[in-house]
Amino acid sequence: MRITLREQVTAAIFAAIIAILSQFTLTLPITVVPFTLQTFIIGLTVTILGTRTGTWAIGIYLLIGLIGMPVFAGGGSGLHTLFGPTGGFLLGFLFNGLVTGGLLEKLGRTYWSAIIANLAGAAVVLLFGALWLQFSTSITFNAALQAAVIPFLIPGLLKGVAAAIIGILIAQRLPEKFLTPAK
Repeated sequence: MRITLREQVTAAIFAAIIAILSQFTLTLPITVVPFTLQTFIIGLTVTILGTRTGTWAIGIYLLIGLIGMPVFAGGGSGLHTLFGPTGGFLLGFLFNGLVTGGLLEKLGRTYWSAIIANLAGAAVVLLFGALWLQFSTSITFNAALQAAVIPFLIPGLLKGVAAAIIGILIAQRLPEKFLTPAK
């Protein structure tokens, strides 16, 4: 599959936006996982750009962080962040892009389908995050759910709905040639 120069540049711009919004974090003493705007901007990116360009943007963001640029939440970067307790969330972002974008392609770009797609994508991120937290810290799956899923259900629901609504509003106003068409 060939990605056009326009899609590459658009993906790079959105990767930069993901990196900027990832710095808005709030760490509470109830969990090792910070509250961030990452899941919001990941969903928004894919809702606007579609599966291919949106997931490409997420991949660029992850690669930039892996090579050492401090773009992950709280200025994190490198392999130690990917293999640390929150690394599953980062990996989950790629699958969020595929799930959210795939559902949007299948269901069409409507407000309701975008909400369903974004909530499914957010659930994928939480699942990856919980599984990786369990693996990387040797805690039980129940403890991982308590630390990585339960505190994020309501914020994730709100961010998913917001990403869907704002994403559809933006996508409707952009020129058609800017977007990867959803079926």
